[in-house]
Amino acid sequence: MKVDELFSIYSERGSSLYFGEPVTVAEHALQSAHFAEAAGASQALIIAALLHDIGHLAEPVPEDIADWETDAHHEISGSRYLAACFGPEVYEPVRLHVSAKRYLCATDPAYFRMLSSASVQTLQLQGGPMSLAEVASFEVEPYCNDAVLLRRCDDQGKVMGLRTAGFDRYRIWIDRLRMPL
Repeated sequence: MKVDELFSIYSERGSSLYFGEPVTVAEHALQSAHFAEAAGASQALIIAALLHDIGHLAEPVPEDIADWETDAHHEISGSRYLAACFGPEVYEPVRLHVSAKRYLCATDPAYFRMLSSASVQTLQLQGGPMSLAEVASFEVEPYCNDAVLLRRCDDQGKVMGLRTAGFDRYRIWIDRLRMPL
């Protein structure tokens, strides 16, 4: 997959509002990457933050969060999609970012209080806070720390009117990280 193909997905489908948040899907992606870069994340994790919700765009889901009756498992479909062209340092944090939300809800009492109402609603569809056994299992995942950082950037990336770099800012990093065809 070429970078232009990846960016065209956001160009074609990223202008809708991000499921109950005050930003579009594309703005959310760019803001998540912005916050990952501000946190000193690796280039791979910044790209994971940029593309973490590609599963929402690759497969149809209701635009209104109120219409969601089941979890879309966008982290799984997105991770599979990205695994076709990136290594695990990009697709594994994407696969784990929903689990990271459940993990943080189980291990950080302040975390749940900062979730948006849309994130609280999807948390229930995603299984709620992790059990102690799930926490232990998550903590041994090789990319769990990256997933937690991605999750925090995901949560931050919902600021109406925040100015960020555009997708072209990340083009060279994507080219570097992309596996040869």
